[in-house]
Amino acid sequence: MSRLVIIGNGVAGVTVARHVRKRSDREILIISSETKYHFSRTALMYIFMGHMKYEHTKPYEDYFWKKNRIDLKQDLVSDIDTNAKKLTLASGEEVEYDDLVLATGSKSNKFGWPGQDLPGVQGLFSYQDLELMEENCKNAKHAVLVGGGLIGIEMAEMLITRGIDVTFLVMEDRFWGNILPYEESRLIQRHAEEHGVTFRLETQLKEIVAGDDGRAKSVITSNGEEIACDFVGLSAGVHPNIGVVSQSDIEVGRGILVNDYLETNIPNVYAVGDCAEIKVEEGRNRIEPLWYTGKMQGEALGKTIAGQRTKYERGIWFNSAKFFDIEYQTYGFIPNSPQDNISSFYWQHPDKELCIRINYESDTQVVTGINTFGIRMRHEVWDKWLANQCTIKYVLQHLRDANFDPEFFKRYEQDVIDTFNMQNPESKLSLSRLNWITKRFTREQAHAN
Repeated sequence: MSRLVIIGNGVAGVTVARHVRKRSDREILIISSETKYHFSRTALMYIFMGHMKYEHTKPYEDYFWKKNRIDLKQDLVSDIDTNAKKLTLASGEEVEYDDLVLATGSKSNKFGWPGQDLPGVQGLFSYQDLELMEENCKNAKHAVLVGGGLIGIEMAEMLITRGIDVTFLVMEDRFWGNILPYEESRLIQRHAEEHGVTFRLETQLKEIVAGDDGRAKSVITSNGEEIACDFVGLSAGVHPNIGVVSQSDIEVGRGILVNDYLETNIPNVYAVGDCAEIKVEEGRNRIEPLWYTGKMQGEALGKTIAGQRTKYERGIWFNSAKFFDIEYQTYGFIPNSPQDNISSFYWQHPDKELCIRINYESDTQVVTGINTFGIRMRHEVWDKWLANQCTIKYVLQHLRDANFDPEFFKRYEQDVIDTFNMQNPESKLSLSRLNWITKRFTREQAHAN
């Protein structure tokens, strides 16, 4: 019986295993040096904050793997011989394969800062990083975070729950300014400041200074400021973890190079998830370090390996995150600055931390993307609207259909449309359709109850 070996037990690799098992009886082995069992990486912060225990983050009970005949091995792959179809593990064991899937994930970025490898300095990606953070924060009073993205804001929330002061070094003139438009960025920055985060904007890390005990004691910024600290969090993004293939014949760029079927240049060797760099004919190759894209890639590749060759098609771009108490969703494409021939409608609640931005083509009125903060949207609705090239008027008049907030949450569709009409008096929307939807929604709720 042929053997499928998967290196990495994150969502991408595990999804491959599940979909191969659904379609075949072949032998499957997952190797991971991080943990024996698959867990939800996005839940690491909740373990640190005491909201969950590690065992709560495992989507499958431990018996699941034996029941589904998926073998697990906790070890580190040190060498790949694609000619002999053989792996060498750190323990010295050799493992043969017929098909090999590389699902090795990401590593935290470092940029050669002096002191970046001192004790008390770390990123946050793996379970081992979480354990190290527990140790590093035992007696910490003040932390400095370097970066400005999602990992950084998670680390800030984690540290603040332990009573640790946080100073955030951000290279741009606002938090996450390389991703978010000005208004959304400022909303999130103010929200973080209200939770105790201190920002140093347009500031970069120059050096991390060691104390007499050899641990990080302060940072020197690009502005010459020295900030005392007990902990330094490196949150300046991640990059594909491809060290395991560096001495092999497998082609790499920024990540492990694959085609649309997630196939490498070596027959029967595949890459999936954060470590995969998908080649494109025009433009820059794609690396997609997101949970949901890893799962989609895993499903497509699982079908391919099981004999149903399936092209990976991401569909509409989507992402979500949480900034302290504010939930964020984005669909389609919302750049951080104005674009030619793209109009942008923005609504923000005057008193609450809620906002919606919808971008659309100026000539056709076709919607190209949405950002929403504090208001949940239905994925399937926005996926359909963007795929069908719906116009801004259609979207606004049907906005209630996309709302995913619980039944008794206050709705703001009327306020959103009023704002649009005020900003665009020449194309004022009729509210008859919205009122009809409201009545229909009320009737459906009453019938359901």
